[in-house]
Amino acid sequence: MKNIIITGTSRGIGFALANYFAEANHRVLALSRDASTLNAVAHPNITVLATDLSDEKQLDTVVNFVSTNWDHVDILINNAGKLINKPFAELSVSDFTEVYKVNVFAVAALTQKMLPFLKRGSHVVTISSMGGVQGSLKFPGLAAYSSSKGAVITLSELLAEEYKEEGISFNVLALGSVQTEMLEEAFPGYQAPVSPIEMAAYIADFSLNGHRFYNGKILPVSSTNP
Repeated sequence: MKNIIITGTSRGIGFALANYFAEANHRVLALSRDASTLNAVAHPNITVLATDLSDEKQLDTVVNFVSTNWDHVDILINNAGKLINKPFAELSVSDFTEVYKVNVFAVAALTQKMLPFLKRGSHVVTISSMGGVQGSLKFPGLAAYSSSKGAVITLSELLAEEYKEEGISFNVLALGSVQTEMLEEAFPGYQAPVSPIEMAAYIADFSLNGHRFYNGKILPVSSTNP
């Protein structure tokens, strides 16, 4: 039984991941602004904390929970994402800030606060996007989103180097299209070949086993464009 933190669990891949791990008898701490969907599931292995990840003070509730109930974290999955789809000329600084608060700053802040609980063998997995991978196909309207996803790739590479002596692994999965609400926001009407449940199964397996083979790596997980 592993102690697993997942962000962005109200819908899509995060929701599927929380249920997948819980059914596999792991303990899950699910973080999302909207706690209603997982609260309705009421799985005994899932604890839901309604958390605005963009508000660093709210992350202290995560620290309090882990220190009181777990004392260590085996897996942290930074899955939460914010997308604004606008032509670049219409994007404001506040638009960029709103996206980066969730997609970059919250990843850094939560990881930093969990460091005391990450032990040798712990695995931090950050969910990025093919749009953030250098040289990959890019799409208009996603300047803020895709650039933020590139930022967390570099952040994870740096953390893998900085904490390699402690035995903490940091890896990134750069996802292609998955049939989620966020995909519909980015590409209305597009039908992806992969469901959230299918992707959750892949991410779960990688989170449990990938650190044995990878550290500081970016793995593209995509069969299509977008």
